[in-house]
Amino acid sequence: MPADSEDPHTDVQYHLEVGPDDVAETVLLPGNPERLEKIVPHWDDHEIVAHHREYRTATGTVDGTPISVTSTGIGSPSAAIAVEELARVDCETFIRVGSCGALQPEMSVGDLVITTGAVRQEGTSDEYVREDYPAIADHEVVSALVAAAERLGYGYHTGITMSADSFYAGQGREGYDGYRAAGSEDLVDQLVEANVANIEMEASAICTLANLYGLRAGAVCTVYADRDGGEFRTEGESRAAETATLATHLLARMDEVKREAGVDSWHAGLSLEK
Repeated sequence: MPADSEDPHTDVQYHLEVGPDDVAETVLLPGNPERLEKIVPHWDDHEIVAHHREYRTATGTVDGTPISVTSTGIGSPSAAIAVEELARVDCETFIRVGSCGALQPEMSVGDLVITTGAVRQEGTSDEYVREDYPAIADHEVVSALVAAAERLGYGYHTGITMSADSFYAGQGREGYDGYRAAGSEDLVDQLVEANVANIEMEASAICTLANLYGLRAGAVCTVYADRDGGEFRTEGESRAAETATLATHLLARMDEVKREAGVDSWHAGLSLEK
C-alpha cells in the first residue's frame, strides 16, 4: 500500500513514512527536526531514513545498541501521532528529548529534568482516556536516565512535569498585546506550590499513550527557562541528547540482565556490572 494511504494499518506509516525495518525498538523524540543534528553525533553511526512534514527519522547504533530518533514537532497532537505510528512498526520504548522551563528555585539553566510523571494540561491525551488517568514515566526509563546523567556528570533533577498545549497562555505567559488568559497570573505560583518541577508540551501525552499500549516512555529535558528568576538561555542543549543516548544503551543492558535473571522488571537487586 502506498505511503500516502490514510489506512493506519499500512506498513509504511502515513505521517512518518517509516516501516518496521526503518527504526529501532527505542526511539528518542525531540520536538525540533533540527535537533537531530544535536543527537546523532553522540552515536557511532546513523542514517536518515525518512523526512516528512515535521517528522524526521534517523536510525543508527551506540555501543552496538540499535537506536532511532524521530522529531515530533511542537506539542502533544503531533507527538501522539509519532507514538502511534512508531508503535505500529514495533517500537517499544520512547524517550522525549527536549527543553523546558524550570519551576523550582534549586534548578538552573542548563540542568536536566527527568520526568517521573506529568500533569496532563494538554488536550490530546484526554481524547484517549479519562482525565484522572495518570501520566507516569516508566520506572526503568527513569532509572536509565538517572544512571546516564550520573555517569556523564550532568546536574539533574527528577520530578513531576506539567505539559501544556500553549507556549504562551497555557504556561502563564502574556499573549499578544499583553493579553492574559483567566488564571494565568497565578499558574506558575500554583505549580511551584504543588512541587511541579518543570513545564513543557509533550511528555504527558507520550507517557499516557505508552502506558495505554503497554510500552515504555520517559522524558529528559534541558532547562532553557528559569520561570522563577526570569532567565532564558539555550544552554546545554546537547546534554539531554547525550543522556538519552546513553540511557538507551543502559536500557538494552538492563533488558539483557532481566532475561538472564529470569525476571520481568528491573529492580535494585540487579546489577549492570558483569
